[in-house]
Amino acid sequence: MSLENQLAELKYDYVRLQGDLEKRESLDLDTSALVRQLKDIENEIRNVRAQMQD
Repeated sequence: MSLENQLAELKYDYVRLQGDLEKRESLDLDTSALVRQLKDIENEIRNVRAQMQD
């Protein structure tokens, strides 16, 4: 998979998880797992962008 495709997939997953997070917050449900997943995706996006600049 190319870095561009990997970045696009990560961004898609990030947006999807943000929507899930908002739904859980509106229902006063636990969001810690989703927040952790979002942070992991942010790190992956950062790593892919760094690789693209090399």
